[in-house]
Amino acid sequence: MTDVASLLAMSIQGAANQWVCDLVPYEPGKPIEETARELGLEPDEIIKLASNENPLGPSPKAQAAMQAEIARAHLYPDGGGYKLRAALAGKYEVAFENVVLGNGSNEIIELLCHSFMKPGAALIAAEHAFVVYKLMATLFGADYIEVPDPGYVHDLEAMAAAITPETRLVFIANPNNPTGTLVGQEEIDRFVDALPDHVIAVFDEAYYEFLPEPPDTLKHVRAGKNVVVMRTFSKAQGLSALRIGYGITTAEIAGLLNRSRQPFNANAIAQAAALAAIQDEEHIQATVKNNAEGLAFFENAFRERGWEFVPSFANFTLVNVGDGDRVFSELLKKGVIVRAMRGYKLPEWVRISIGTPAQNERCLAELDTLLS
Repeated sequence: MTDVASLLAMSIQGAANQWVCDLVPYEPGKPIEETARELGLEPDEIIKLASNENPLGPSPKAQAAMQAEIARAHLYPDGGGYKLRAALAGKYEVAFENVVLGNGSNEIIELLCHSFMKPGAALIAAEHAFVVYKLMATLFGADYIEVPDPGYVHDLEAMAAAITPETRLVFIANPNNPTGTLVGQEEIDRFVDALPDHVIAVFDEAYYEFLPEPPDTLKHVRAGKNVVVMRTFSKAQGLSALRIGYGITTAEIAGLLNRSRQPFNANAIAQAAALAAIQDEEHIQATVKNNAEGLAFFENAFRERGWEFVPSFANFTLVNVGDGDRVFSELLKKGVIVRAMRGYKLPEWVRISIGTPAQNERCLAELDTLLS
């Protein structure tokens, strides 16, 4: 049998890269429309507290910018993202060449893996870190190294000790998803200062705006260290549907990421909305205030009831309900969508995004009924 005939005789599964076959697909939070169809509910009866979205919606300024940009939807976007990159560079006091746009900050993760992951290379992350890190390492046939996180907080000393000559990327989500925990400035500085030349520290700061006093990771980029800082417009700015995020890093690393990305990866409507959103401080402040009050509401309630929870610095809370899958399913029947945590090796827990005061109260009332 010829080589071509042998290949044709193989199953598609056998012809595919084995690490792709082994991949467990990412499961996003259950959509409102899907839940409504399955349960026969009206969409407006359902509240979604599963995906860490902004309950106040997008910035009014961003909405106006989107409407204006629609008239130019027949034109390709600015592939270099000049206006948005320049605005971000000015805001964070870095050079234009230090900024890379992504189709959500998730794409920055993928671009890093395109540039640095391959069979034999290794990516390090915490045990209870964002599941996409493992997904991406697996997709590129690389080794994924999980480091225990006592108290659900990144142990940067242990992560540094896990670095080998094969390590290329170390991901540090700060605050972390799904635990909401935070690593402080001193630990970060020690970790970066000891980083070998062949390793890149990636700080995933999707929830940066919710921190009253965030650690300064950008100083390490300005100092020329092998550091990537990822942020997004999906959370505080409320632009999840547009898929727009960014990375800030050295010009050398940014150049590699730009070689890896698709042309026009950041669409024009998303760029226009993001540019307007970063200038809408009033909306961001209202979002942060609503989040702080919502976190306090849930954590005080959990404390009063004696329920175990992880104090959060993000826009969600992680609570031990005994059987996360059961509570998720029972809440779903009531039109309340939360996130079960079995996929993060936390089967007893659920993650609840902070909603409006009315949404938070309804969620807690349903939990009381289930857990009383």
